[in-house]
Amino acid sequence: MASVFIIHGAYGHPEENWFPWIKGELEKLGHTVIVPQFPTPENQSLETWMRIFSRYEKNIQEDSIMIGHSIGVAFILNILAQEKKRIKAAFLVAGFADSLQNPEFDRINDSFYTRSFDWKKIQKQCNTFHVYHADNDPYIPLKFGQDLAKKLGTKAILVEGAGHFNERAGYTRFPLLLEQVKKELWRF
Repeated sequence: MASVFIIHGAYGHPEENWFPWIKGELEKLGHTVIVPQFPTPENQSLETWMRIFSRYEKNIQEDSIMIGHSIGVAFILNILAQEKKRIKAAFLVAGFADSLQNPEFDRINDSFYTRSFDWKKIQKQCNTFHVYHADNDPYIPLKFGQDLAKKLGTKAILVEGAGHFNERAGYTRFPLLLEQVKKELWRF
């Protein structure tokens, strides 16, 4: 069975939003689901997150799937840029890889995207990218999701009215994501 990694965002934690629900659903199917707790907002940096994630790197295999939310998306891009092993799929939800031009968020997120990404290498490290974005995200405008999808050679999946895909927007479950993850898990 595959290892699935779920990476939360800034000000987040493993027990929020749809993370516990999708973790439970995938574990019922026999998959190993890893949802690390990263420091945020205090001590949030790419360096501290990478140090914590290093404990789980041995679980990355060719059939692994990574799911990221918000700044967790940029974190996954950094992992793929450094990783030697190719993964099966990445699901990038409400993500971005550039400054949001919002001092409050840029202050804690900038270490995740200040260096430029090698998009070709990142594309080679993952078989399939799925980029989800809402038309009404209060933090990350749609153009960031569209730009991310373009750089990864895929199309953004627009989910109308989903906000930031968090509890405030009603996202304690995410059936569309679960169905797509299950399709990837069974794809050869």
